[in-house]
Amino acid sequence: MNRAIVTGAGGFIGGALTELLLGKGVTVYGVDISEKALERHSGKANFHPVIADFTKYGQLHESIPADVDVFYHFAWQGVFGDAFRDYRLQLNNAASAGDAITEAVKIGCKKFVFAGTMNEYEMDEYIKADYFEPRYTYIYSAAKQAAEAVCKTIAFNQKIEFNCGRIAMAYGENNRSMMVPNVVMKNLLANTPCKLVEGTNLYDMIYIGDIVRAFYAIGERGVNMKSYYVGHCQIGTFRELMEEIGAILNPACPLLFGAYPDSPSGVDYKNIDTEALYYDTGFECTSDFKESIMKTANWLKAEMTPEKRGGGVRHNLLFFPTAGKAVAA
Repeated sequence: MNRAIVTGAGGFIGGALTELLLGKGVTVYGVDISEKALERHSGKANFHPVIADFTKYGQLHESIPADVDVFYHFAWQGVFGDAFRDYRLQLNNAASAGDAITEAVKIGCKKFVFAGTMNEYEMDEYIKADYFEPRYTYIYSAAKQAAEAVCKTIAFNQKIEFNCGRIAMAYGENNRSMMVPNVVMKNLLANTPCKLVEGTNLYDMIYIGDIVRAFYAIGERGVNMKSYYVGHCQIGTFRELMEEIGAILNPACPLLFGAYPDSPSGVDYKNIDTEALYYDTGFECTSDFKESIMKTANWLKAEMTPEKRGGGVRHNLLFFPTAGKAVAA
């Protein structure tokens, strides 16, 4: 890979992938909404900023020269909390993904890689079901699945290679969301007990370093038209993961499992080929869990300082991944 486009290049995953690509000598056209969003890459050799929000995606071919190997699309608005309920926002994201691959065709990119979500696997199950009880998260999941389908269809008909990486729960430095790993770690750092579900459902978390290596592998060696699970080959339970995090960061702080019941819904890992990415590209997660948790926690601790948080820390708000609700812990 010599030249790549990355949308959302100032964000959590897009920014980290941009850094990885630049480190490998790849010329990167980083797309984001402002120069400020891209300032972490400012002045780096081989980095070319492209300022564009979704309304300007139809003009990307005017700013980026031809002969690009891979177009990575990470840009997405509203990935946690109340934004999951905003169906207009989520469907606009899906339409913008279609705009992105249309521009990839105009630019002459060889491959388009879309960043999906593991929640799409739930949608796969529920589309086939006669009845299910959807959480608001499914609006986000449905938009991601729609975007994947739109992009895959355009790719097939316009003769551009396509892959999707469906990402498990992500964590790591520069993730400023209120997703589960961040909130649990913040509670542990603040010595605040967490009220949690029972935690018997299978659950996966993947560190940012592994995520971007996975997407690099997909861009280089992914089999055309395949969607890959981006996570670990072997999956534990939610409780096992949270207990391990607690043992690393604050063994004395209670994790109150069973305060809420596990949801009967969830991802059925029996229907997911968690090893496909390894067999097709050779990628596997190699980050040490303790080390990655410590790196993330140290970053979160710095973000929780008064000069950065600008007021009180909302460390006691926990989103339950299976129950789909937020409560004060």
